Amino acid sequence: MKIYVGSQNPTKVDSVKQVFVNHDVTGMEVESRVAAQPFSDEETLEGAINRARECASMNKSNLGIGLEGGVMEIEGDLYLCNWGALVDSKENVFTASGARIALPDEIKKSLEKGKELGEVMDAYANKHEVRKNEGAIGIFTNGVIQREEMFSHVVKLLKGQWEFYQQF
Repeated sequence: MKIYVGSQNPTKVDSVKQVFVNHDVTGMEVESRVAAQPFSDEETLEGAINRARECASMNKSNLGIGLEGGVMEIEGDLYLCNWGALVDSKENVFTASGARIALPDEIKKSLEKGKELGEVMDAYANKHEVRKNEGAIGIFTNGVIQREEMFSHVVKLLKGQWEFYQQF
């Protein structure tokens, strides 16, 4: 079975490869059709679903997976959030979310000015391409959790749901 991932970001594609080890996994650029920096669970989830649906529409016998990172606010604090969606050949949609971590006020202020988290994290950590490596989660957990691992957990949740419903 072929699995299309709605991104060419190596952390997202590799997270799917880790979970679907015996399948052909290909990353492809697709539009999330949400803001470049999603600012809510709803918007982040919508982006993941849009990416998964577009990938699944490439060939109805394949799976499409969309993974989207964003931020969301709770009581004035901004949290990192991430969502995933899997769309199968029957157009069933499975969704899952993963780890959340509060972001420093300095990051929140930069994002509120319209910047993307990846750009902000590069400047904050004085690194290049944080989004394609450890991600904000890796920076703010001192490397204990990496972005790929965070997305792998979401992909496991998606795969488990999809496999469960294959029984019926």
